[in-house]
Amino acid sequence: MIPFRLLAFSLLGVAMMLATGCAGKTGTVQPQGLTDTRPVADQTPAPSSSPETQSDEPLDPFARADEGAGEEYDPWEPMNANVFEFNRQVDRFVLKPVAKGYNFVMPDLVQVGISNIFSNLRFAPRFLNNVFQGKVKGAGIEVGRFLINSTVGLGGFFDLAKHVDLVTPDEDMGQTLGFYGVKPGPYLVLPLLPPFTVRDFLGYVGDVFLNPINWLVAPLIEVNHVPSVIARHNRMTSSLIQTGSRVGEIVNERSRNLEKYQGVEEATLDLYTAVRNAYLQTRARAIRE
Repeated sequence: MIPFRLLAFSLLGVAMMLATGCAGKTGTVQPQGLTDTRPVADQTPAPSSSPETQSDEPLDPFARADEGAGEEYDPWEPMNANVFEFNRQVDRFVLKPVAKGYNFVMPDLVQVGISNIFSNLRFAPRFLNNVFQGKVKGAGIEVGRFLINSTVGLGGFFDLAKHVDLVTPDEDMGQTLGFYGVKPGPYLVLPLLPPFTVRDFLGYVGDVFLNPINWLVAPLIEVNHVPSVIARHNRMTSSLIQTGSRVGEIVNERSRNLEKYQGVEEATLDLYTAVRNAYLQTRARAIRE
């Protein structure tokens, strides 16, 4: 049984992550709901730096979205634009000042390590989505990465797997749904969330359920007769751990993204359209690959 309030909390955590800026000084900018993804609100997606996902064609955030995504469908644009601006102001007045203070005291090496740890903890959804798409090589690489980084890499703090060429594109449930022919549906921006299509939003929720941490360690999802590290009746402890880790990840990733996002914001007149088109192009490319 999945209590409604726990499901709502997990969705809020998901929303907060993508709504913050998730990339930064040394990382790839992730798709965010304007603080990516996912995913506090401000960010522009960029193509992955992985050789397997990089295209010869540069990402053009100002191109028509249908040039990169196959179709442009934003029937809720007035609502989306208003929510986008709300997310942007939350980032401007809350998240960004906190991230600046965090960046002042936290060395870059530690920020990268923390980001690596959170990425390592999301191994299960990436692995399973590779399996669902029949990408045997990608699933194998994910296993190798997890084993190396969790042991020699000190719980994922150091991404040593990339130094032995164990690199593969991230796979998520939104891509899996696209792989099986599910259409993207309307473009969607939600409060404290990143940009989505309806398909990608459903996929993001699905990835929450695929992560065993959410039902085996600090359970937000209750599975009958399945034990967990933190007892299911102790919901307050689970909520505090989940909230604390989510806030920590959001602030860390926004800190890493300070300079990159600042440059994009200053150089872009129509930020909503730029983010939308870049997101749709990036997601369409990920589905094709």
